[in-house]
Amino acid sequence: MGRRSRAAGATGNSELPEPNSESPTTTSELPTADSELPAATSALPDGEPAGRRPRSVPKLLGLTVLGALLPGSGLIAGGRRRIGAFILTVTLGLTGIGVYVWLTRREEVLAAAVVPSRLLLTSVAIGTLGFLWIMVIVASHRSLRPATGGAGGRAAGALLVGVLCFAIAAPSALGVQSVLAQRDLVQDVFVAQGESKSATRPTVVNTKDPWEDKPRLNLLLLGGDDAPSRPGVRTDTVIVASIDTKTGNTALISMPRQLTFMPFPDDSPLHDIYPNGYGKEGLSLEGRLEWMLTAMYQNIPAAHPGILGPSDNEGADVLKQSVGTAIGLKLDYYLQVNLKGFAELVDALGGITVNVNERVAMGGVSSSHIPPDEWIEPGPKQHLDGRHALWFARGRYGADDDQRQIRQRCAIKGIVDAADPRTLVTKYQAIAKAGQQLLRTDIPQEILPAMVQLALRVKSGTVSNVTLDVTKLRLKYLHPDYDALRDTVEKALEEPAPPATTAPAAPASPKAVKPTRKPTATVPPGPTQNLEDACAYHPDGDQPN
Repeated sequence: MGRRSRAAGATGNSELPEPNSESPTTTSELPTADSELPAATSALPDGEPAGRRPRSVPKLLGLTVLGALLPGSGLIAGGRRRIGAFILTVTLGLTGIGVYVWLTRREEVLAAAVVPSRLLLTSVAIGTLGFLWIMVIVASHRSLRPATGGAGGRAAGALLVGVLCFAIAAPSALGVQSVLAQRDLVQDVFVAQGESKSATRPTVVNTKDPWEDKPRLNLLLLGGDDAPSRPGVRTDTVIVASIDTKTGNTALISMPRQLTFMPFPDDSPLHDIYPNGYGKEGLSLEGRLEWMLTAMYQNIPAAHPGILGPSDNEGADVLKQSVGTAIGLKLDYYLQVNLKGFAELVDALGGITVNVNERVAMGGVSSSHIPPDEWIEPGPKQHLDGRHALWFARGRYGADDDQRQIRQRCAIKGIVDAADPRTLVTKYQAIAKAGQQLLRTDIPQEILPAMVQLALRVKSGTVSNVTLDVTKLRLKYLHPDYDALRDTVEKALEEPAPPATTAPAAPASPKAVKPTRKPTATVPPGPTQNLEDACAYHPDGDQPN
């Protein structure tokens, strides 16, 4: 009984609340601000202060865009401050370094664009940065997105993130493809010095500064016309570009394709075979065709294979020796353009703009009096596609070689003008593909960075044309006056480059060393003409028909 009464008393006391006190059960059931705080906090995105309303959809989308434009800022806004600040710092640092390098070392950056190993690393870097940028965009949006957002807001956010990721992925992929296309172009066209053979190329020791002891770089530019209708390759275009390695000023010397008895240097094996030059007496005009400059590229290697030594392009080595002797210059390298690929290059550039001063035939045979079916009519600033640009450069009907040579130089100028940075960036893959089919050269890979820096000086320098007096130099005769031709070129290179519409100044620098030869009584003058003037619009009265 005692135990039961004590137990009953204890039970009764626990069921009776004390006066002026609340039941524990009642207290736990009453909502308070403290009891709701965890639930309210969990409904906010990471880092959102307690008690603040969730972000609206427009604000969320705006911060996502900001996070894409300025990587790291979206993570900071979403509460992930440490990682966001780190990414933002890296982004600003890389941007600052890039701007500084471009402004102060632009030539070195462009020079790196012709080094295959650096191009491969660049493509990897572009792809990696693009992938990391996309990851930051996705992470930023996830940190900003409210957990309780509606279906519409989530769909809009996902769509925006997809668009932003595509906006990064597409240029990154294009950049990687363009860099790899440039790498393929460099490797296919320019071969390393130890992996290529040339009988006339100079050996470069100082690849970082190959122009250290070379005041002028002389390049032989060849246009090979290997049409299906003719066997072999005929060099219808032969131009020497003599470049001042300090200023970039360039003089162009166009060689008429019908020159005969082209000479060779005294120490060349070809001089022993052709001591009086490559030619033959007593031939008709038609018979001379196989003994002209235009036929030497094909005929001499065919008649005397391997005579100059190991070579990847015997025809080019033959012309480097002969043309260099004819004008009194040591030719360093050649650059051969396949005219079949010329049209593709022009189309890849989006066309070229030239002034057409006379009607240019697209076809036709002058010797057979067969007129062309189409003409390029005269007019200023005409935009030509690849097909029309090719005929502009090589059209013969009703025109002499002097007219063709001027048009060829103007076509080269048109290509240089068309290759602006915007065109190169947007169409580079097509340009590189055309370049692989278009170019052939003995310029080694090792000096390409120096060539790029020199090309930049050429771009800002003056390009002039060395005028050759065909009559005084007897260039259309069987035996041209090559002594006078050498004097003409020498005097022209001594003169400072002429500005546009300005007559050339008198020679000022000392004469360069020239080959030993018999003196001439009268040396024709060697004026130069700015290419801007030569290619300006000044139509002549007489037009071919």
